[in-house]
Amino acid sequence: MGMYRLLYPMRTYLIVSGRDEEVDVMAADWVTVLSSRPFLIGVAISPKRYTHGLVDRYGEFVVSVPGLDMLRDVWIAGTKSGPSKLREMNITLVPSKAVSTPGIKEAIANLECRVVDRRTYGDHTLFVGEVVGYSHREDAFENGRPNLRYGFLAHASWADFLTFEKRFYRPE
Repeated sequence: MGMYRLLYPMRTYLIVSGRDEEVDVMAADWVTVLSSRPFLIGVAISPKRYTHGLVDRYGEFVVSVPGLDMLRDVWIAGTKSGPSKLREMNITLVPSKAVSTPGIKEAIANLECRVVDRRTYGDHTLFVGEVVGYSHREDAFENGRPNLRYGFLAHASWADFLTFEKRFYRPE
């Protein structure tokens, strides 16, 4: 077991890259907020991944937030390589507002990013994207917090995923 597994469970996302006829979608757990002003997101992608080349070439990507209803698509995106897997997925690619890379209609949210930096750390490249546009399901975020009935996904281990308990806790 890789030591990085000690950090799991982690949220799971779909990374959309490319444009026009050359679009790919990969599953990624290694996604994090780096700054709120400007709003920057980091995503670690192995150079072995097809998505890596597209993000590198076009300088943009979309982080799509899947729900439990997209679990099969997340699995395909995480276990198969290259754009041909899109034929097996039940997703609809839709135009983004601020980038040429499309978003995913079925996703809870889509964050459109332009690459502002990239660095290689060990066996992955950390792409830093500034969020320049977004879309989301209005009722998935009520009063500034996620509506847990949407089944936000987390990755626990190889083929095990979970959603969050439909309850919030606060310290006393």
